[in-house]
Amino acid sequence: MFSARARAPLSPRARAALAAGRLGLLTLAAAVLASCAGAQPSPSQPAPERPHHRPEGFQNNHIEFAPRSLGDLLKWRALALRDGLPKAPTTPTPTVAPDLGFIEANARAGAAMQPAVTWIGHATVLAQIGGLNVLTDPIFSERASPVTFVGPRRAQPPGLALAQLPRIDVVVVSHNHDDHLDAASVKSLAAQPGGSPLFLVPLGNRAWMNEQGIERVVELDWWQRERVGAVEFVFTPVQHWSGRGLHDRMRTLWGGWAVLADDQRLFHAGDTGYSPDFAEIGRRLGGFDIALLPIGGYEPRWFMQAQHVDPGEAVAMHRDLRARRSLGMHWGTFELTDEALDEPPRRLFEQRRAAGLDDDDFFVLAIGQTRKLPRRGS
Repeated sequence: MFSARARAPLSPRARAALAAGRLGLLTLAAAVLASCAGAQPSPSQPAPERPHHRPEGFQNNHIEFAPRSLGDLLKWRALALRDGLPKAPTTPTPTVAPDLGFIEANARAGAAMQPAVTWIGHATVLAQIGGLNVLTDPIFSERASPVTFVGPRRAQPPGLALAQLPRIDVVVVSHNHDDHLDAASVKSLAAQPGGSPLFLVPLGNRAWMNEQGIERVVELDWWQRERVGAVEFVFTPVQHWSGRGLHDRMRTLWGGWAVLADDQRLFHAGDTGYSPDFAEIGRRLGGFDIALLPIGGYEPRWFMQAQHVDPGEAVAMHRDLRARRSLGMHWGTFELTDEALDEPPRRLFEQRRAAGLDDDDFFVLAIGQTRKLPRRGS
């Protein structure tokens, strides 16, 4: 079913050489981030009736989150180097050639559009619902980094190249980390034939978008809504943080996106730790036909637990959200954390089985693969 197009695994000697240089590269990257931070974004005026608004920025609903220090970051990388982590994947991330004929015809179908999701890689998904082509957390660049010469590199190309995308109507951004909000990607999308998509971004990010030359931007606070045609977009709380440099942490908001159409109700979680927010989202919005949930980026737990769910917590999110089915994303694309690139689907299979869920209840796709979804009520 899948054809592998991924690069061959590195030899043990090459991986050892790469690991030996990581701490130096990390220090270099930290210095680059500090120098690139520039003028710091100012959060919108704190609203006293909104507890997540703070004079210095924003905060989560259920924990007082402080981003890890550079010392913690160096400790993590030193322990990973000592233990030889992450291990080389035993299987490449599966990839398939995209069904361009279906995607393009579906994009032109208007009200007759077949609800469908296509995994492009990491947290980037093309969702075709409600007559709209919606793109989540776009990153098409070779590296998840503010610079081109250092930072995590793709394990394989995007499942759809920018030139292969249909005309995108709406881009939803969960937060401003480089692996979810890539400058080169959003600039390219804004220059698409026919005009820029509408970019829906968390509070505080419009100024940065404008600096990239992108004007068609709406920023939202938690629980605010924006309607595009017959589709309603609701920005929801999740448990994470923000920052593109060392000096702007927590200065812009983060969150998830509910995309509510007559034919399909979708939820995109972006990045998140597990929290009571998801049960509240399920209660307030009445459940979803499909949820796009992260299943990778979770080791080591002492460093990641407050900000990234593991597959077991993703299964709990699936239930809290009252999702009919979920797609596991945020894995297999960038080597960001200590688990092997191919571990998250295996862990998901174990957790799904332990929870008594069927394969179709919480699934993964190959990069480039499309899953057609039944219309609501069918």
